[in-house]
Amino acid sequence: MAHQVETMAYAGSVPWHGLGQEVSNDLTPAQMMKEAGCDWKVHEVESFVEFNGNRIKTGQKSLVRETDGRILTNVGENWHPVQNEQAFEFFSDFVLSGDMEMNTAGSLRNGQIVWALAKVSESFDLFGGDKVDSYLLFSNPHQYGKSIDIRFTPIRVVCNNTLTMSLNGKADRAVKVGHRTAFNAESVKETLGLAHDKFAKYKEMAQFLGSKRYTVDSLIQYYNEVFPNTSRTNTDRTVAQLADLSRNAQLCMNVIDNQPGAEYAEGSWWQAFNSITYVTDHVQGRNSDNRLHSQWFGQNQLRKVKAAEKAVEFAMAA
Repeated sequence: MAHQVETMAYAGSVPWHGLGQEVSNDLTPAQMMKEAGCDWKVHEVESFVEFNGNRIKTGQKSLVRETDGRILTNVGENWHPVQNEQAFEFFSDFVLSGDMEMNTAGSLRNGQIVWALAKVSESFDLFGGDKVDSYLLFSNPHQYGKSIDIRFTPIRVVCNNTLTMSLNGKADRAVKVGHRTAFNAESVKETLGLAHDKFAKYKEMAQFLGSKRYTVDSLIQYYNEVFPNTSRTNTDRTVAQLADLSRNAQLCMNVIDNQPGAEYAEGSWWQAFNSITYVTDHVQGRNSDNRLHSQWFGQNQLRKVKAAEKAVEFAMAA
């Protein structure tokens, strides 16, 4: 399978996936963009087909990377590309004021997704030492059908699990912007709101999950709802049978007592939720860069949203 990560830079300790080159943690967004190998532009180029010796316009445009001529995607007439420089510039005011520092950035899928992650100057401790930091993630896709995605992303320090801001079905943790209109950074910042408010909500959720204990039966039911066993053949089996768990649910069950940070709020729904974030970030996938893509932009990101929502449901019923 082809690698997902094309180029990458990181500040601070080596990321769990071990990818990228190390840089200083005091870089400006523009400097981080250059170090991460993302200092390139895309151009819209008319697309043609050849027929009977004639070049005929297709009505589409190709999005071409200027550095190597790679065609990243084909788009329609009303596509508004956001240059990487605009995406990194989004962080400038935050970094200049000292509210954030650039943490990681890079290019995925040969330039089809460019991302930047900044660490917010805010964190909290739970249960006598379980630290959670706050980050702001900006993904800038150069790919048809994909929207710009800007969201706050907590990361649990003890295990580097990427968590989720979701408390319910509302999508107030993120802002998605399509390419049908020109990108307006100030409007996005206003819609996104304050990191402090969202982080405080997340802390409330974590504290609540840590105060409620699971039973073996409820834990198995939880895993089955997050990772349904689609290959089940015996419908008469009860949910409390371990043999009914899917492979991914079994992985969560296997690590729940020995995952990094298992000693914090042991036996609680916080521990149960983090067994899923640990498996999705560090166990699933064929290699590290595939896990990196999935945890932020793929199926595992959606899976963790569901895991958080279900954990709250089960904790409320405990």
